[in-house]
Amino acid sequence: MAPAEIAPTPILYPQKFDAARDALLFIAMDETAYRAASFLDDRVLAPGQATEWRPFRAVAAAMDAAQGLKPLHFIFHAGHVGSTLLSRLIDQTGTVLGLREPLPLRTLAEMADAQAVGFEARLATFLKLWRRGFARTQSVVLKATSTGGRLAPALLAASPPSRAVYLNLKAEPYLATILAGANAMVDLKGFEAERHARLRRLLESADVPAASLGELAAKTWLTESLTRAQAIAAGGARVLPLDFDALLADVPGTMAAVLQHFGIAEPPAFAQSIARSPVLTRYSKAPQQFEYSPRFRAQLLAQARREHAGEIAKGLALLESVARREPRVAALLG
Repeated sequence: MAPAEIAPTPILYPQKFDAARDALLFIAMDETAYRAASFLDDRVLAPGQATEWRPFRAVAAAMDAAQGLKPLHFIFHAGHVGSTLLSRLIDQTGTVLGLREPLPLRTLAEMADAQAVGFEARLATFLKLWRRGFARTQSVVLKATSTGGRLAPALLAASPPSRAVYLNLKAEPYLATILAGANAMVDLKGFEAERHARLRRLLESADVPAASLGELAAKTWLTESLTRAQAIAAGGARVLPLDFDALLADVPGTMAAVLQHFGIAEPPAFAQSIARSPVLTRYSKAPQQFEYSPRFRAQLLAQARREHAGEIAKGLALLESVARREPRVAALLG
């Protein structure tokens, strides 16, 4: 794999970035593979798949000469709030390359947290790598992981033409959504340490204790909601706040607003076709395996509200207690 081969198209995808080695792992991916992938992390790797490591300096040199790069935009979100669905709905335009949760973004966020030397140069090169497109690609929309939202101000500062959508839910439906999930504790515990540290930085105050699952879910919502507020403050009109329930209530209207925000041309009869899209009837993270419609989601949330009423109440009480001493949190709940 010669360095010059890296630049023209996303056929060679930078699946991993090893900051310690300062090297990128490339794999081959075509348009079909990108469209199918719900996650561009290690789940995109197949047994026996050809891979090759390249030093950052060689990749950076190749991308310095790259031509024909596409506009790049972002989807940030609080987690479990419909970001994969939104990404797949945008895919329906036929002109967008969707990058869902690229693993190097997590590494870059960790570098930013550590104020690592060379972060800006690595970020600049990855922004170029993510801007590569196929023949029919007119723009690229990258969906970050939920914790990747903390990098939103840096991404928008490093890429001034880029815009973002930031998805979230209000506190109560978010808690019900998390508690309805079969793997809620795994999801919440997996990023607890990073979110705890981030919340302390965001609030610049004492810890927010979370003794129960409902309180941990509330602390997660608070961390991600304050992160979204920070991104909106940094990006201004370049960041479009979006509530997932509002998206489901008016899919055609919301999608029209999202496409306009990103400067993506709306295909003919898109509003009519998107309202009937099969994407709305499948579980976006595993569309080949599970059905998952807005109606089914509503049923799950109703069940969660019955079965986890106590934990939801604990979570909301925690948020109210923080809001009494933190005006920014009160504003989020208002």
